[in-house]
Amino acid sequence: MGIALIHVAVREVRMTRSALRNRPKATAGQRILGGIGEILITLGIVLLLFVGWELWWTNIDANRAQSEVTSEFVQDLSVGDTEAEEEKDFGPAPITKIPDGETFGIFYIPRFGKDYAHPVTNGIGMDVLNSVGIGHYPETQSPGEKGNFAVAAHRQTHGQVFWDIDKFQNGDKIYLQTKKGFYTYEWRNTEIVYPSQGEVLLPVPNEPGMKPKSSTLTMTSCHPPFTTRMRIIAYSELESWRPADAGPPAEIADLVKKTMKK
Repeated sequence: MGIALIHVAVREVRMTRSALRNRPKATAGQRILGGIGEILITLGIVLLLFVGWELWWTNIDANRAQSEVTSEFVQDLSVGDTEAEEEKDFGPAPITKIPDGETFGIFYIPRFGKDYAHPVTNGIGMDVLNSVGIGHYPETQSPGEKGNFAVAAHRQTHGQVFWDIDKFQNGDKIYLQTKKGFYTYEWRNTEIVYPSQGEVLLPVPNEPGMKPKSSTLTMTSCHPPFTTRMRIIAYSELESWRPADAGPPAEIADLVKKTMKK
C-alpha cells in the first residue's frame, strides 16, 4: 500500500513538471503588465506607510515636542494659589508683548478636552505649526491689546491641536496664560471662509478701516478636516483678566497646577 502511494506521488510530480515545461512562455506584453503590477503594489505599500506616518507618527512627535516646550516655558512662570478673589475685577488687561519667534503663553480650552494645555509661539511657519502647535500671526495684535490677536494651528496631523475648533458652544471659555497672568476669552461665533479672505486678520475682523474697541481672539485652521480647501475661523472676545499672583480661574485651576509641575 505504501509503495503504491509513492508511485502515485512520483507520477504527479512528473506530470506537474511536464505541465510547467509545456506552459506557453509569457509574452512581452504580459511581462510588462506583470512589472507594472509589481510597481503599483510597491507604490501602494509606500503610500499606506506615508499615510500612517502623517496620521499617527506626526501626532506623537508633535505632542512630545509641545510637552517639552511647555515644560521649558512654565519654569519662568509664577502663579498664586488663591481663589478667594475669583469674582474680583482686576481692571483693564495689560498687553503681553510677544518676542520674535518665542513661546509666550499656554492655551487652556476646556471644550477641547479636560487636559488641553498647548503652548503658543510667535510665527506661523511650518517650523512652528508642525512642532510647537499654535502660532501667532505676527502682523496681528497681542493679548490684551485692542484689536485682533490671531492664531493658527493644524486641525489634523502634527498634534491636530485645533481638531475640535468646530465644536464651540455658547458660553465656552478660552484661557491664555502668559507671564503676566490669565486672559479669559469667550467664544462668539464661527465661520467658514476661503483661504484668500485675509480680512479675518484685520484689527476688526472683516471690517476694513474700522478702529477696534475691544480685544478679539481669532483662531484659524483648515476645513474640512484633511483638506486645505477652506478655512474655519472661530472668534472670541476678551472677557476678563487675572494677574498671575491672583491664581488661575477656577475652571482651569487644577489643570494649571498640573501643567506647572511638568
